[in-house]
Amino acid sequence: MTVPFTSERIHHVAYRCKDAKQTVDWYERVMGFSYTNAFAEDYVPSTGAYDPYMHIFLDCGGGNVLAFFELPNQPEMGRDEKTPAWVQHLAFKVADFDTLKAAKAHIEAQGVEVLGPTYHGIFRSIYFFDPNGHRLELACDIGTDDQYAELKRVAPLMLEEWDQTKMAPKHADWLHIEPGGE
Repeated sequence: MTVPFTSERIHHVAYRCKDAKQTVDWYERVMGFSYTNAFAEDYVPSTGAYDPYMHIFLDCGGGNVLAFFELPNQPEMGRDEKTPAWVQHLAFKVADFDTLKAAKAHIEAQGVEVLGPTYHGIFRSIYFFDPNGHRLELACDIGTDDQYAELKRVAPLMLEEWDQTKMAPKHADWLHIEPGGE
């Protein structure tokens, strides 16, 4: 199948927030993101529906943008109760394990509970929640070229096995064995 376009990168991802100002303040203070701009309308441009909103944009670095909508006329926001809280998350890359450990200390000093570092074979990560209940992850890559090549090789096999059995394939079990424990 030929697709008549290519994507250059993600332009932005958008989520809902409870309070735009609180969200901007938290992401600047905890994550070091820069608040870049906002849109505010009474009518939704794409649908024409009356639904006043504040749409804020934060620069995450590397050309990545995280956006939020505050929707005061909508019912209070919640989360998908049928999906475990650990599933839906945003993961941001940091340079290395020392940076990850420094990030954890900084985030905890801001009064945010942090889980990890967790070992994932080709990366290590920490997890925490923003004030809106969105789960965030910071991750540092630690994999080797051989490990990435092996994961690429077994990916189709794993997907096919999962599709047939709905049980976790064992092709990449080595990802969960931490050498020396750190």
